[in-house]
Amino acid sequence: MKITPLILLITTLSFFSCKNSGTIEGLWIVESVVVGNEVMTPNARWMKFNSDFTQQSGNGWLQHSVGTWNFNKNSMELSIKNTNGLIDENEPFKIYFEEKKMIWKRMEEGQNIKVILERSSQLPQTYGDKLLGLWKLERTIGSDNYFKESDKKEISNYIFFRWDKRFVIKSERGRVNGVYNVHGHKPEVEIIPYSDQVNRNFWKIEFEENKITLKLLNSDKIITRKFKRIYQFPK
Repeated sequence: MKITPLILLITTLSFFSCKNSGTIEGLWIVESVVVGNEVMTPNARWMKFNSDFTQQSGNGWLQHSVGTWNFNKNSMELSIKNTNGLIDENEPFKIYFEEKKMIWKRMEEGQNIKVILERSSQLPQTYGDKLLGLWKLERTIGSDNYFKESDKKEISNYIFFRWDKRFVIKSERGRVNGVYNVHGHKPEVEIIPYSDQVNRNFWKIEFEENKITLKLLNSDKIITRKFKRIYQFPK
């Protein structure tokens, strides 16, 4: 078939239209972040771009940044400004669209940065979001400062992870209060009791439907705690 100038023009316009058919407006979840050769994807990171050129971002159910955005369609470059954060002194991101995904690329401190985002209709959950709530002890292996291996699930043994990053533990050893931190990249929680008599420690979290298993890290012994979600405090 002979390629006429009209066919060539239509093909060129179709390619340009597909290349630029994506729109930035809406909610996006960060699927992956690669810095150089290292994967550094944060847990449940999201960004929302509004039609009035304002933006919000956060992790899971927590929004922690606000600001503005600007997109140059000619150069396909995206600039983001956070009004409650640090100045971004790097060059704008080069933007590419692939179906429901948006890809950002640029250089930061001599390293290639690649961010892949996927369009979403709802906020994702962090490990900390999934951990929230009241959990009743179901099974124990090994003893620690909070629960003994002999603790019985018929007794009111539980752990309560509150929204304000405080926890309450009730067991046959007594009651322990404190604060907790959930890792931003891994399913791990740091338990920090208020009492000087109980040391802080780190636990790996394994999630199941309405169940969690906590495994003590940095220990020579196997110490695990399995809990089931409940919706009122045991009597």
